[in-house]
Amino acid sequence: MKNSKARLEAAALFLMVFVLGVTFGAVGNRVWNQRVSGEPTKRTRDQVLQDLTQRLQLTAEQQKQIGAAIDDARAKWQDEGAKWQDLSAQHATEREVILQQFRAYVRSTLTPAQQVKYDEYLKVRDEQRKKEAESESRH
Repeated sequence: MKNSKARLEAAALFLMVFVLGVTFGAVGNRVWNQRVSGEPTKRTRDQVLQDLTQRLQLTAEQQKQIGAAIDDARAKWQDEGAKWQDLSAQHATEREVILQQFRAYVRSTLTPAQQVKYDEYLKVRDEQRKKEAESESRH
């Protein structure tokens, strides 16, 4: 009885160490890929909207309009991903069209002062996207 209990505890500890190892390995791999190797992270809708709100001092109405535009653009983006799964060049072109339509809509909701800040923001974002694309092509 005593021997059986000891074996059961040893097996449970072994299993727990194995599960923790897998968990920490997966988390560590994700952190490494995102932070150290520069793997891009997808920003959530709320993160994008919050970032634009802070940078451009959006009004509540602008936040509502731009939030809806983000939802629409992401839905189209996902639809295009499903349609053009095998044709990467066509897929990239369609996604670029969606992105430019989204940007044009956002710009149309802004005041002239906000448009200047938005254009500066887009310049930085485009540089980041270019670096991310270059990083992906190297992998």
